Amino acid sequence: MATQVAEKGVTTGESVDVLIVGAGISGIGMAVHLRDKCPGKSFAIVERRDDIGGTWNLFQYPGIRSDSDMHTLGFIFEPWTEQKSIADGPSIMNYLHRIKAKHDLEKHIRFGHKVLAASWSSEDARWTVKAEKSDGSLVTMHANFLYMGAGYYDYDNPYDAQIEGLQDFQGDVVHPQFWPKDFDYTGKKVVIIGSGATAVTIVPVLAEKASHVTMLQRTPTWYASAPSKDWIANSLRKILPDKWAYKITRWKNVKLQDITFRMARDKPEKVIAKLEKPMKKDLGDKYVKEDYTPPYGPWEQRLCLVPDGDMFKAVAAGKADLKTGHIDTVTKTGIKLKSGETLDADIIVTATGLKLAVAGKVSFEVDGKPVHWPDHYYYKGCMFSDIPNLAIVFGYLNASWTLKADIVSEFACRVLNHMDATSTRIANPVLNAELEQEELFDFSSGYIQRSLSELPRNSTAMPWKLNQDYLFEKKVLLNDPVDDGVIQFYGPNSQQPAAESETTLEAAE
Repeated sequence: MATQVAEKGVTTGESVDVLIVGAGISGIGMAVHLRDKCPGKSFAIVERRDDIGGTWNLFQYPGIRSDSDMHTLGFIFEPWTEQKSIADGPSIMNYLHRIKAKHDLEKHIRFGHKVLAASWSSEDARWTVKAEKSDGSLVTMHANFLYMGAGYYDYDNPYDAQIEGLQDFQGDVVHPQFWPKDFDYTGKKVVIIGSGATAVTIVPVLAEKASHVTMLQRTPTWYASAPSKDWIANSLRKILPDKWAYKITRWKNVKLQDITFRMARDKPEKVIAKLEKPMKKDLGDKYVKEDYTPPYGPWEQRLCLVPDGDMFKAVAAGKADLKTGHIDTVTKTGIKLKSGETLDADIIVTATGLKLAVAGKVSFEVDGKPVHWPDHYYYKGCMFSDIPNLAIVFGYLNASWTLKADIVSEFACRVLNHMDATSTRIANPVLNAELEQEELFDFSSGYIQRSLSELPRNSTAMPWKLNQDYLFEKKVLLNDPVDDGVIQFYGPNSQQPAAESETTLEAAE
């Protein structure tokens, strides 16, 4: 514990085998897997906020809910037993708190710790992590292995769409990422700028109390209407133990997601017909094809889930509508479109998207050299070339985040156990050959395209690749040999072979 001073104003904190950054879904999941598969390892979780939950603790906008079913957004080790499989934020928080209590994780969590920097020393075979505590003081912690579960977007700064004239608006401007507590929109005219998952979630909830809600989109989005309750899951729980009912439902949903994604890429017209059918039914005469037909195919961007068709029903009832157009300028009383149409508003909600942030915006160094992420390749979608003892979770764009978090956690545990079995303390994915590159994502979503230049590199084949195929990655991470001839296990007393240790990305290029 903190007893000595390492540098002026910085206290030296605890040293653990594994340090987990973030107490959201990724961090909580890793902690449970670690206790199960590496019971002898000491660990701590550092969390910048005062509660667990990550995104689900930060986002408090009306109606916040999962955009995936909870039988895949839930963990493999903890059945989801609620009636609704499309769950609201408070239900997800209750689920996470139940796991925290069940596995006695509270004593391992260091709340109010914002990680600023992480420095790896090959000589010491450990990470030194500097964090700022909620009282403004600084503390350093040490760990042999660092697990980044800090999510993939900027918690402090959402994407700024640079909307012309927004500063002149005399009503309230709200960004969903920072929704004011007890914000009253009763009887107000609301315009929501954006058509992604957040906007789709907010529209039907605000429509219940607002005088009218308009969702303003530049381009349409593909929507997938689905029941909020999974009748198969609820039926199975009546005749089977929760564990088995959950396992069967999870397998069913994983397969359906995989089939739908592949069909969207191979036979998009069939998927479009399936998406349009419930939409047309719920919207009735309010269906306007141009407003609900994007200029791209299904799953070229993430599908927006509409549970029970709630947004469509709000539009059909006249409580909400959807406008497609480009903003000319925001006026004192609303929004003027380039078409000349004006949308009156008391409140403007800027649901214009998120901003990606690699590894929680932490400043990384390896043996004194700053890490520049575009100089490194993904290794098996969860580690990086020439960065030892570091794993990270970047969830799937075409499936639930937790599917990736679960298998990355298990793979990290396999790596740790292999290090113990071989009496080594360093696991380094060494890049020693020139690689053919390809784009990290073949998704056209704005938040992805805006960040490509800041993200790590991607090759055409494993192990130097970030995949969007859960079933394939599950086999690779959980079944393939850990010691694959690429990741090197050594030190600090046994040294990495000289030819490999001297290899750098620049040399490979």
